[in-house]
Amino acid sequence: MSKHIIQTHEKPPLGQAIPLSIQHMFAMFGASVLVPTLFGINPAVVLLMNGVGTLFFFWITQGKCPAYLGSSFAFIGPALIIIKRYKDAPGGGFAYAQGGFVAVGCLVVILALVIKRFGSDWIDKLLPPAAMGPVVALIGLELSGTAASTAGILTQTNYVAVKGSEGMFQQVVTAVDPKNAIVFLVTLGIAVFGSILFRNFLSVIPILIAIISGYITAAILGVVDFAPVEQASLFSLPHFQLVQFRLDAIVTMLPVALVLISEHIGHQIVTGKVIGKDLLKDPGLHRSLMGDGFSTMASGMVGAVPTTTYGENIGVMAMTRVYSVWVIGGAAVLSIISSFIGKFSELIATIPGPVIGGISFLLYGMIGASGLRILVDSRVDFGKNRNIIMTSVIFVTGLSGVSVHLGSVELKGMVLACVVGMAMGLIFYILDRLHLTNDSEDDGAEAAAE
Repeated sequence: MSKHIIQTHEKPPLGQAIPLSIQHMFAMFGASVLVPTLFGINPAVVLLMNGVGTLFFFWITQGKCPAYLGSSFAFIGPALIIIKRYKDAPGGGFAYAQGGFVAVGCLVVILALVIKRFGSDWIDKLLPPAAMGPVVALIGLELSGTAASTAGILTQTNYVAVKGSEGMFQQVVTAVDPKNAIVFLVTLGIAVFGSILFRNFLSVIPILIAIISGYITAAILGVVDFAPVEQASLFSLPHFQLVQFRLDAIVTMLPVALVLISEHIGHQIVTGKVIGKDLLKDPGLHRSLMGDGFSTMASGMVGAVPTTTYGENIGVMAMTRVYSVWVIGGAAVLSIISSFIGKFSELIATIPGPVIGGISFLLYGMIGASGLRILVDSRVDFGKNRNIIMTSVIFVTGLSGVSVHLGSVELKGMVLACVVGMAMGLIFYILDRLHLTNDSEDDGAEAAAE
């Protein structure tokens, strides 16, 4: 018997909703806290605004779009440049990065208003299923290396200069720590086998159970450092910081909008496939994009980091078949609460890399599989040259490591693949309209009708 699906509008009993919400919070916590750590700011204000932004997102999307808004990685490159450039300015460099965050969020909101006016039908033409499938798959596949790296299960190879021998280097290989491997396998194993062996309510919280089991294993093996928990105060207030605006900082940050929008569209498509609804139509791309943009603006105004819909939480939904916005909203509330409880947030922060990596290993794979599902469900005909070429070019673009730089912003992976896919989709559409192709979609439709 298949698992019961909890739809977006359904409200599970409180006894079930709380562990389900904790499961979502654990899934996002590691990656979301990493971004403010890189910027050298207090993660508490980020946890607060992630929660607030998620609740605001639900309000904008009328509670129809289950998504958790966590810290965006797309802004890291240009933000670090701005922070370094203005490190000696009043308020520090991060205040000027905040101005860039607000500007990007504003630009995203403006685009949302444009989409509301002209619609989103263009996405179907620019990203047909042969392009949409690989773009969505790349969201998960390009993160697979990150999951393995976080878990500490990759062999590290470095080259060290040999003393007394100019120009000579010695290869130093750092083996995988067996403790990391054990914790990783326990976490991943319980998540995998629990999802197919657990019954009743346990079958929808295998990720939570896996994280707890992995954490206990790590503690037994001495991998967990409890010192930060002991040193943290019980209650604490997030550190807020006013935004500063400079034109050159804003110009440095604006190209990130392209990354954020491409990522958002991809996440909406894969979420729609997971829950069985077309979120680009209802509640509409303009609503979800506006929610993301407003959340980023609000975060930038008070000293937090920009937000984006989180792939980890999409993976949780795909695995558990629990799509309730009440559950994800509960995770947002827990994130807000944890921002004021120092020991609680530090305790969650002690979850070691092998545990987070073990869970991410599976969740990112679930997203990748969702992209392949688009190709299957849409019955993409790979007998047509256009389809096999489009899918092939997008996959290679996303996985090859090729990058394009727009100022300080780097386009690569899924984002560059999405841009390439949209360009190919537009060119193929124009060629079809000019009747220059030998396998146009119109010809295919007519042949099918006959």
